Amino acid sequence: MVVRDKTDAIVGCILGTAVGDALGLPYEGLTPSRARRMLGAPSRYRFLFAKGMISDDTEHTCMVAQSLIESGMDVELFGKCLARRLRWWLFALPAGVGKATAQAGIRLWLGRGPSKAGVFSAGNGPAMRAAIFGAAVDDVSLLLQLVQRSSYLTHTDPKAEYGAIAVALAAKHARESEVIDPRCWLDGVIDATKGDCDEWIELLQSAIASVERNESTVDFARQVGLERGVTGYVYHTVPIAIHAWLSSPDDYRKAVVAAIECGGDADTVAAIVGGIVGSRTGEKEIPGNWLNDLWEWPRSVKWMRHVGQTVAVGGEGQHRIQAPKVNPVSVVFRNVLFLLVVLFHGFRRLAPPYDRTLSHQSSN
Repeated sequence: MVVRDKTDAIVGCILGTAVGDALGLPYEGLTPSRARRMLGAPSRYRFLFAKGMISDDTEHTCMVAQSLIESGMDVELFGKCLARRLRWWLFALPAGVGKATAQAGIRLWLGRGPSKAGVFSAGNGPAMRAAIFGAAVDDVSLLLQLVQRSSYLTHTDPKAEYGAIAVALAAKHARESEVIDPRCWLDGVIDATKGDCDEWIELLQSAIASVERNESTVDFARQVGLERGVTGYVYHTVPIAIHAWLSSPDDYRKAVVAAIECGGDADTVAAIVGGIVGSRTGEKEIPGNWLNDLWEWPRSVKWMRHVGQTVAVGGEGQHRIQAPKVNPVSVVFRNVLFLLVVLFHGFRRLAPPYDRTLSHQSSN
């Protein structure tokens, strides 16, 4: 079911990202087989007493949304706003920061400008925060400029940008199209990347072909060598996310679950899928119990909904307005609790059931 109201699409994207992130978080780094034996099906939250918490995937999406608001979608100012937020986000000691993102944040603190802080990496960091661009921006040229600025802030390998472009255009196509047309979406990606990435286009074509053969996302992951789980390499993460989206473009629950069942970097893949599908369906198609059981503060569901509504009010080329803020002291206390829960899950994985295969770790 496609939504026509942009506010619904933006709110759906942010909350869809958050729920996918929180649902997939306990499964991160596990192989599909061990995840099934240890945690069971991803039908509810399994992070903290049947409650869910978000990770950097959602936090970065929120920072992008806040920067869009404060910059009025001016590209140069957007880059500066996002860089400032990234610096302070890193200062609050978040758990599980990707290597490239951490290095970029440190360079920002050392005085590097937004255009010089990124490191050469093809991690999935830019892709995990890209769906919001497709939900919020109508003009393709502006969208691509914003995606590039967001990507190169942390990752300078063009592959990282290509992945972010694919995700942003997927969210835009999901929001605008009455019927999802994979070939039309792919044509947009080819135009945006100027045909300069044959390997990337072939991977996306293989995902589309697999969907057309009615193959499951798990089967597709196995075909591309990811039977032990999806890695943080953008050329692994995004094709799996695209497959899950195209397989269930109107079914939020089914799409997100399919992404998590592939194992590996489950929270990021599910967050990307959730953002894309949420851009199409809006908040109303996200299972209510998953929203209600999302235990977050100060970035609560209410706060994230307010951020999405404010992005829609600002619009493209409008005057800059104040973005919703969070209390930095509250963020630090929240991050300490989050780290303790992450450590608990880490120690839990030292116990049975074991798996003979090696799980992949996130490197976004």
